[in-house]
This record gives sequence, structure tokens and C-alpha cells, in this order.
Amino acid sequence: MATFEIVEQEGMRFVKIGIDKETVQAESGALCAMSGDVTMDVKLPSVGRILKSYASEESHIRPTYTGTGTILLESSFGGFHVVDLMGETWILESGSYWASDATLNLSAIREKVWTSLWTGEGVIDWQTKVSGHGTVVVRTQGPVDELNLMRGERYVANGKYVVGRSAEVAYSLRRPTKSFLATYASGEGYCRVYDGPGRLLVSSIPYWRYRLFGQRQDSQLGHMLAG
Repeated sequence: MATFEIVEQEGMRFVKIGIDKETVQAESGALCAMSGDVTMDVKLPSVGRILKSYASEESHIRPTYTGTGTILLESSFGGFHVVDLMGETWILESGSYWASDATLNLSAIREKVWTSLWTGEGVIDWQTKVSGHGTVVVRTQGPVDELNLMRGERYVANGKYVVGRSAEVAYSLRRPTKSFLATYASGEGYCRVYDGPGRLLVSSIPYWRYRLFGQRQDSQLGHMLAG
């Protein structure tokens, strides 16, 4: 099976993949460099998958890399997290998928329109469904905590902090208080609710360089709009 290693240098992180007569796949545009006898290929997607990619930030076109050698993916101020699947199914938040063994089955699922609108994801929110046996790498803003929810146990997040969940976890959108007035007074919007049993990948605290880079981009965008 291919090896996925997270390397940290100069305050940045990247994924190093080693393959030996194997095939892996990665997010579109993720390649930095590759060495050895490695061939990259891209399967032409259907018209429907192309339209899905344009309608959301989730890519449905993922190149494959086959052969023997080393593949380096683009670096990030954020982080990456490796998950080994043993036949189970996971749902990854839009934009979180980064790379995986080609033995895993990737597909797309769409959240309900009402949920997508109130979480700020727009009318269409496509997420990646991963299932089978193999390794998947998730892109994050910072370190990841793996939480195990028992049956009847609930996790509430006021933001896009859960980057992945096992398929048995129930996902919904709810007010943080019982009444509309109390919710308005609290200054909080609708929260993402995850009901167990199941597992969650939670990244609530960004790496400080990631936060600074994001603030700088927001500042530059504000100046452009003001100008």
C-alpha cells in the first residue's frame, strides 16, 4: 500500500507520497513534483460532474498517479491529517479532500438546500464521500482532534470546524437556543449539529501562520473593493 507522509519545513506542511507499482489520486492542482517511474493520468469526467465542479468549490476531477516513485503535493500554511479506512465510509467537508489510495471509492453527495444556505455554503454544497480500504489525506486549517461520539451524544459547532465525519453520524442544522429571539440576542447564527454514534475529525484552532495569511488576504480584498 502507498505511504502518505506529512512533512513540515520552514513553517509549512506538505504531503509526500511513496508508491511501488501502485496508484494514488489527489486533488486537482495539488501536484508540486514527482520523481521515478510515475505516470499521471486524468479520466475525462461526465458533463454532470463538470457542472457539479463549477457549482461548488468541490472538485470532481482528480488526477491519478501510477508507477514507482515519489510524489510531492503542494505545501500549505494549514495542515493535513491522515485517516486509514478499513471498509467504512466517511463524509469529508467540501474542500477538505487532498489525496488517497486509488483503491478507495470517491463520490459526491449534496447537502439539503436549506442546510447549505443557512451554513453559508450557498444553494449547492457538494461533499466528498470516501469508502473502502485504504488511506485518505484530509486538508485542514490546523491540528485535528478525532472525537468518538457515543449513541445519543451530540457535538455542536458554530462554524466549519468538522472536516470529516463517519457516515453513521447524523448531520443537521439547528438554532443554539430554543427561541428565535434568544438566538438573535446571543449574536450566534445557526449551528452545525452532529449526533452520534460515530467519529468526527475536528480542526477548530488554525495554525498561526494560516490565520495571518488569511487575514492578510482579507485585508487586501477589502482594499481592492474600497478602491
